[in-house]
Amino acid sequence: MNRTKRMLLENIAWAAESAQSDPRFFDGLAVGQSPKALWLGCSDSRVPAEIVTNCAPGDLFVHRNIANLFSSTDDNVMSVLEYAVQVLKVHDIIVCGHYGCGGVKAALLPIPSDLPHVARRIAPLCALAGAHSAELDQCRSGDEQVNRLAELNVMAQVRAIRATSIVRDAAHSPSVHGWIFGLHDGRIKVLMAGDLHSRHNESTRRAVPVREYLHTAETMAR
Repeated sequence: MNRTKRMLLENIAWAAESAQSDPRFFDGLAVGQSPKALWLGCSDSRVPAEIVTNCAPGDLFVHRNIANLFSSTDDNVMSVLEYAVQVLKVHDIIVCGHYGCGGVKAALLPIPSDLPHVARRIAPLCALAGAHSAELDQCRSGDEQVNRLAELNVMAQVRAIRATSIVRDAAHSPSVHGWIFGLHDGRIKVLMAGDLHSRHNESTRRAVPVREYLHTAETMAR
């Protein structure tokens, strides 16, 4: 059996299991969506937003592209941001990169002439790498360079999103978070913690575990 046929059969099984566990599940989906968070992530097949966060259909509004890049000149990502903030009124915007990112790695290598669309897409990453060349040169290995640039990239995208008028002028002031996912352990680490970002040094190499961040948030909410 080929891959696409298996996927269709798995869909039938999933639909049947979902309806059996909750007979009103699909009725709820058909009514409309009201996600509380926008997820801007990498297209990498190993980092599916709903699975790594244990979310259900309807929980996240998702946009994914090569190396989780944001640009105010890109109508695709801007339309997603605009709709998420102004129509869906999401409370949180999450930029989630991942260690070992192929797009980030490509930005540290010679520009691929046979992949013109990819080359144009990662051009900002190449510029970011150049701006942080002194720091990246201090890394002990190529993998460490890639991972540090992946962190710097997440933080750069968070700052760019926070600077948009869509976010700045929103009546409900959505929080913009910077996270990074570890392929080696499946854990998410916080690089910039939304409303709590001022409590953390954004240039630090230490990433705050999600559990620690959530404990801080709960403490402040009391």
